[in-house]
Amino acid sequence: MIAKQKYLALSGGIGGAKLVLGLSHVLAPEQLSVVANTGDDFQHFGLTVCPDIDTLMYTLSGLGNKELGWGREDESWNFMAACTELGMDTWFRLGDRDLALHLYRTQRLADGAKLTQITAELCERLGIRVRVIPMSDMPAPTVVFTDRGELSFQEYFVRYRCSPEIRELEYGGMNAAAMSPLFEQSLHDPALQAVIICPSNPFLSIQPILSLPVVKQTVRKAGKPVIVISPVVAGEALKGPTVKIMQQLHMNSDVQAIAEFYHDIADGLIIDSKDSNHAEAITAMGIRVHSCNIVMHTLEDRIDLAREVLRFSEQLRTQHRQA
Repeated sequence: MIAKQKYLALSGGIGGAKLVLGLSHVLAPEQLSVVANTGDDFQHFGLTVCPDIDTLMYTLSGLGNKELGWGREDESWNFMAACTELGMDTWFRLGDRDLALHLYRTQRLADGAKLTQITAELCERLGIRVRVIPMSDMPAPTVVFTDRGELSFQEYFVRYRCSPEIRELEYGGMNAAAMSPLFEQSLHDPALQAVIICPSNPFLSIQPILSLPVVKQTVRKAGKPVIVISPVVAGEALKGPTVKIMQQLHMNSDVQAIAEFYHDIADGLIIDSKDSNHAEAITAMGIRVHSCNIVMHTLEDRIDLAREVLRFSEQLRTQHRQA
């Protein structure tokens, strides 16, 4: 791999972090930047919590809870137990070790620091050399309209465990929010080889990023391959409520629907070998297809998929040059 080549990944939390970890094992740190969704950020106990940024940082630092997929390993819950004793609302759980990170972020924000700067500081302290970039330094909350009314993202996702039926999603604050300067800088970097859309929830993790003003236009103007890794295999979600949301939004729950969702930005789609029967229909949409195993149970699976992504990106660049 040529050292100066760079890749930009767009990611949510648990599912996307798996691929990001794989990419971090096959690329040099300076080659990989990750734009994290901040649409699910919120205030809890007076602290600013950024779940997807934190999951990426804990995963890349090796501090993540491998059983849960979120939070820190070797966590304790004394703070939450004390809150429960006081009758406080504890539907969103923060571990004792995890609290320190949220406190640091909240204090630095109060000092006037930007979220991008704070995230870089936290990455340095956690020994993370890959650049993790918030999609925006401004609040851009995702709002979920359901059969139970309007809910904040965390109410829908954590408090009610995705049980309400989704009617509509609104990516709030988008008129005021702008992509973070490092996000924009990464898209304009002449060394950029590809934009990789991780197998995160398209509606809750990726669309908040793509809905920021001029993001799609800037991605297209960059002229680099955009590769999507399907979050669906054989009609089932790799993680979380992706298929459930697709059905509630009256979409088919297959990889063709994923291709249609990303058709205005994707150059290539990586699907699981079990879905190879959809390849011809997706190709007819003008999206090139690569099939392989995309289910990541182990670190080796993550690394293998990362290598497939990089090989596919090179194929797309070669085809573009020949065209």
